[in-house]
Amino acid sequence: MAGETRAQPATTDREIVLSRSIDAPRELVFEAFTEVRHLSRWWGPTGFTTTTRSFEFRVDGVWDFVMHGPDGTDYAEWITWTEIVPPERITLSHGESRDDPNAFESVLTFEPDGAATRIVMRTVFPTRQLRDEAIEKYHAVEGGRQTLSSLAAYVTEIARKGAEG
Repeated sequence: MAGETRAQPATTDREIVLSRSIDAPRELVFEAFTEVRHLSRWWGPTGFTTTTRSFEFRVDGVWDFVMHGPDGTDYAEWITWTEIVPPERITLSHGESRDDPNAFESVLTFEPDGAATRIVMRTVFPTRQLRDEAIEKYHAVEGGRQTLSSLAAYVTEIARKGAEG
């Protein structure tokens, strides 16, 4: 009908949504987010490394860390966990510091996909402009894909070693 519009979430123009199927059990993929010994092995885009200042995986807990870019640039990062539903969902707020007005929210869901796990990372920025800046200036989409690829390689290797062990 004329004038009819399709309903869309109010946040569509502020979102980045990425997903990936990972050949490992859901509990293992979820666990890779819960311990800093795991996160430090795979977090971030290709070529980045991570130094953790403090880490506490619980609701209202904080992960305070620095990402080191391949060009030597350091990026201060701050994550606060706002919801944890093992092994299904993690919601977090991610910025440069505790009170960052430009912090964004990410919801990660972990869905069984046969013997594999489908992880969906839905990130909502405070404004469309901040989302666009993250994409254009910080290559957020490609960086997110690389991060999920690193996660997949990491947990697939753990699952393979566990199966051999």
